[in-house]
Amino acid sequence: MEWNDGRRFLRLIHLDLPLLLGLLAVSGLGLVVLYSAGQQKLDLVLGQAMRLGLGFAIMLALAQIRPSHLRFWSPWIYLVGVLLLLAVMVAGDVSKGARRWLDLGVLRFQPSEIMKLAVPMMMAWFFAEKPLPPRWLPLSVGALITAIPFVLIAEQPDLGTALVVGCAGAVALFLAGLSWVLIVGLLALLGAVIPLFWTFVMHDYQRQRVWTFLDPESDPLGTGYHIIQSKIAIGSGGIYGKGWLNGTQSHLDFLPEGSTDFIFAAFSEEFGLVGGCVLLALYFFIIARCLYMATRASDTYGRLLCGSLTLIFFIYAFVNSGMVSGLLPVVGLPLPLFSYGGTSLVTIMASFGMLMSVYSHRRTLTR
Repeated sequence: MEWNDGRRFLRLIHLDLPLLLGLLAVSGLGLVVLYSAGQQKLDLVLGQAMRLGLGFAIMLALAQIRPSHLRFWSPWIYLVGVLLLLAVMVAGDVSKGARRWLDLGVLRFQPSEIMKLAVPMMMAWFFAEKPLPPRWLPLSVGALITAIPFVLIAEQPDLGTALVVGCAGAVALFLAGLSWVLIVGLLALLGAVIPLFWTFVMHDYQRQRVWTFLDPESDPLGTGYHIIQSKIAIGSGGIYGKGWLNGTQSHLDFLPEGSTDFIFAAFSEEFGLVGGCVLLALYFFIIARCLYMATRASDTYGRLLCGSLTLIFFIYAFVNSGMVSGLLPVVGLPLPLFSYGGTSLVTIMASFGMLMSVYSHRRTLTR
């Protein structure tokens, strides 16, 4: 009876129990690993726990909003996001050679994070009333909706976030019913423009990251140091790992950014291949549950929004785990719900709030 009452209460506040349990499992495990990777600093863990609490509160708040209200505000959120990106280009703060932050006095934030939500919302809003599969004109407008923030973010420069935003728009086009002929043609066009992108868009440090990915041993004490130490940490963990608090690469400061972008390497060193597989299985469960929720949406807007937001979460997990294991170039994408930090965490939790809103407010076919 108590179990049924608990599930009834969660439905009342529009939360999905399986997804909530998956999020709690990953974030809880992340706090355990952060204590070790962060040199056993309790204030670091408490700070991250507060950020997680804020993230879950935002998720709960957004889950109460009806999808029709999200749909109404979608173009306005997108417009505000683009204006903020333009403001960054004019008056943004420069940090580590990149102009990504906007300082409003009482608040300092990255407007590019807003676009991770605004682009899927805008794409879902635009295609919701269009006949599907879309024709050339709607496809062109959809591509423009994605291209504007992609270019503005890439110019900051923040190629990692730009790729996330671009992929979110691309998956919305795919889910809208893009034909395979067009997909093959677009892939061929993408292959043709890669040399131009390499020459005229990418910055020197970004091209250096690609060369480092191809041959990290060419500069083991410079640009290749991060990935070499990361692979050493993962490999030294073996099958079962060295045990919690017994990692050497992170504790002896051989592993840079062990509590942020490279926390998966610190985790694999202490918990081994088995622990890494368990963590990836948890991510797979969250992604599978989100895709199921997308299929249960009652309209086109909900399906496109949920599918695009799910892909963003997948990109975070896939790119970060591939990056630290040497399978992908190093980009500034954290491991979701795991890496220390607040900005991307709030964005991710907000996306889960929208997913739960669409799923919990859905209309059944029998109504």
